[in-house]
Amino acid sequence: MALRATIFKLDLHVADMDRGYYGSHALTLARHPSETDERMMLRVLAFALYADEGLAFTRGLSTTDEPALWHKDLTGSILNWIELGHPDERRLLQAGGKSERVVVFCYGGHASQVWWQGAQAAVARIRNLSVLSVSPAAVQALAGFAQRAMTLHVTIQEGAVLVASDSDSLVVEIDTWRAG
Repeated sequence: MALRATIFKLDLHVADMDRGYYGSHALTLARHPSETDERMMLRVLAFALYADEGLAFTRGLSTTDEPALWHKDLTGSILNWIELGHPDERRLLQAGGKSERVVVFCYGGHASQVWWQGAQAAVARIRNLSVLSVSPAAVQALAGFAQRAMTLHVTIQEGAVLVASDSDSLVVEIDTWRAG
C-alpha cells in the first residue's frame, strides 16, 4: 500500500518591509512521505521570502519537471522558479531558460558548500540565478514550528527574517552566495 501525503494547514502572515509586501495567505501543504519537516518548513520560508498572490507550491518531490515553488503570471510564464537543496546543473540551466528568475535554497551545511563549489562554473552563464544558504541548525529550528494546523508570522527587514508563532520565535539568517 502506498503511503499518502500528510496535509498541513498554514495561515501565513508576511510583512516584508524590504519589498513593501504585506499579505496573509491561507495555505495547504502536502508533505510527501519522504519529505522531512525541515524541508517542508524551508518551503514555507521560501514562500514567505518571495510571497506574492501568484506564488504557489508545486506537486513537489513526486514531480521531477517542477521546482518546489513557482510564480507564474496570468499568461502562464514563469517569473520565479524556486528550488531547494542541490539541483543538478542541467536542471538549473533549463530553469534559467524557462523563467525570469531562478532561486536555490541550500540547507545542507558543508554538503551545500561542496555542491556550490562544483556547480559554480557550470551555471556561471545563468544571469538570473540566486543561490541562498540557510544553516542546518536554523532549518532544524524551523522544523520545530511544524504542526498540522499552524499560524506563522514572518517579518523581513534589512535582510533579517523573524519567524514567529503563538508560542515561539526564531531569527533565520540567510547567506547569499550568489545574487542574480
